[in-house]
Amino acid sequence: MVSSKGTRITWLGHATVLIQTAAGTNILIDPFIAQNPKYPKDFALPSTIHYVLLTHGHGDHISDAAPIATRHSATVVAIYELAAYVGSKGAANTIGMNLGGTVQLNEVAATMVEAKHSAGAQDEHGTHYVGIATGFVLTIPGAPVLYHAGDTAVFGDMKLIGELYQPEVAMLPIGGHFTMGPKEAALAVKLLQPKVVLPIHCGTFPMLTGTPEALASQVGADVQVVRWSPGEEYVA
Repeated sequence: MVSSKGTRITWLGHATVLIQTAAGTNILIDPFIAQNPKYPKDFALPSTIHYVLLTHGHGDHISDAAPIATRHSATVVAIYELAAYVGSKGAANTIGMNLGGTVQLNEVAATMVEAKHSAGAQDEHGTHYVGIATGFVLTIPGAPVLYHAGDTAVFGDMKLIGELYQPEVAMLPIGGHFTMGPKEAALAVKLLQPKVVLPIHCGTFPMLTGTPEALASQVGADVQVVRWSPGEEYVA
């Protein structure tokens, strides 16, 4: 079904984001649902999830990937080794890619970009190498370019991401401890030059202390830092 509302971005707590395009493509990024204390418990995912995008292999980003892919007949998109790992956990359809590559997901062009973070996956057999941490740039016809940074520290080549793709809406981790906090995220904003920042990976656990207010106090007035809560939607 085609929506007249534009691209709808719903934060589901932590780094989990649902993106619904005007053309009807549903993309779920980093599904952490069953064990996510901030997942809005009354929120029902759409019956159809076309694609599940994974930024890296940590459990708070992939724990629900295979179950959701199976339940919704979704295709999992991730760096090559992680796609293979999730496939071994039951996801029937996967697309493995790598940094700098772009895949076409219906009308959405998904480009995999660098992130700075560890990335191993853990299960009952131990810790596994599943590629490296990544982010995604999503280019959607007639809509602002979106950037989901995954888990990352600030790094200088964010300037290249800004120059190459001109993301207008940036989903940035700001919690600190495991990712950049507000101070570092403010520098990321300077490098990326987005118009809108959607804070993620904050408030889930006690050590993730960074807040949207702290970020907003450190960026220019020309950048909108959205103060949102899990379950709320931003329309781009």
